[in-house]
Formats: sequence, structure tokens, C-alpha cells
Amino acid sequence: GLVIDGKTLEHVLHDSVQSIFLKLTEKCRAVVCCQATPLQKSVLVTLVRNKLKAMTLAVGDGANDVSMIQVADTGVGISGQEGMQAVMASDFAISQFRHLRKLLLVHGHWCYTRLTNMVLYFFYKNVAYVNLLFWYQFFCGFSGTSMTDYWILILFNLLFTSVPPIIYGILDKDVSAEMLMQLPQLYMTSQ
Repeated sequence: GLVIDGKTLEHVLHDSVQSIFLKLTEKCRAVVCCQATPLQKSVLVTLVRNKLKAMTLAVGDGANDVSMIQVADTGVGISGQEGMQAVMASDFAISQFRHLRKLLLVHGHWCYTRLTNMVLYFFYKNVAYVNLLFWYQFFCGFSGTSMTDYWILILFNLLFTSVPPIIYGILDKDVSAEMLMQLPQLYMTSQ
């Protein structure tokens, strides 16, 4: 990892040193910036996001972290002693920093799994309906007659597009939370 303070970060953010700093950060697993101004934090996140084309996660607990949280792809606010400004600006809120591991490894894995399965489900639903329409056209001699009334199509989309995804999204947990916490590499398989 790389630890950099606010004074050094000020020099790094100049155009002449940016490319060297970005090459160095690519080799690190984590970069921690301490005693940086809110502007420096947001500029650093923007720089990494735009130049390295990386997904960024910003974690903050106070008003000085709001700009960094808003610039990042995903912002996590920690509610605590410094107030609720970071939580109000974030995508996710946690009560303590130690809950970040569970948010990423457990809920992140479940979210990835649910989203990928839902994409497959929507393809299946649409292929099933289009397949019916295709074979019906052979049956009716390509006359263009409607196979169903409009209310049946609405009911089909309502039942098969909203109810199963809601139930699946609430109930599906492919791996238990305890197993995901013990084996962090399972997060990579969900990606």
C-alpha cells in the first residue's frame, strides 16, 4: 500500500508528476491519503477514475469527505462523531468502519449475483414471448393478426416482470454470509 499526506499530495496533483503517481498507484493494492483537503480528495478520486478508468470507492465520515464521496462511483458514509453530512451524500451508510467488509464482501456478492441472474431472467422472459409470436405467425399465415389482447400482454409483463424479480431479489442468497466473510475470494467469482 501507499500512504501519502496532504502536502505531498498537493505536489503530486500537478500535471508534471501525475503520470508517475498514477503508475505508482497502479502497482499498489490500496492508497491512503491522510490530512488532505476536501478539494484534494475529490481531485484525486476524479484523477484515478478518469485516467486509470477504474471503479472508485470513497469512504468518509465527515463533511470534509462529501465532495470525494459524490465524485466516486460508489460512496460510503460512516455515521459518527463528525455528523451526518457524509451519510447524506453517500450511496450507502454504515455505522462503523468495521462494517465496510460485510457491505462489500457479503452484500456486494449478493447484489452481483442477483443482478446477473435477473439479466438472464429478462432475456429468458423476452425470448419466450417472442418465440410464441414467431410460431403464431406460421399458424395464422403471416396475416398480422394479434395473438393476444392488450390486457393479456400487460398482465404477462406485470406478472413475469415484477413479481418474480421482487421475490428473487428478496429471498436469493446463493452463499451464506458467514461463508462469504470466511472466503473473500468468492467476491471475485461473482464479478
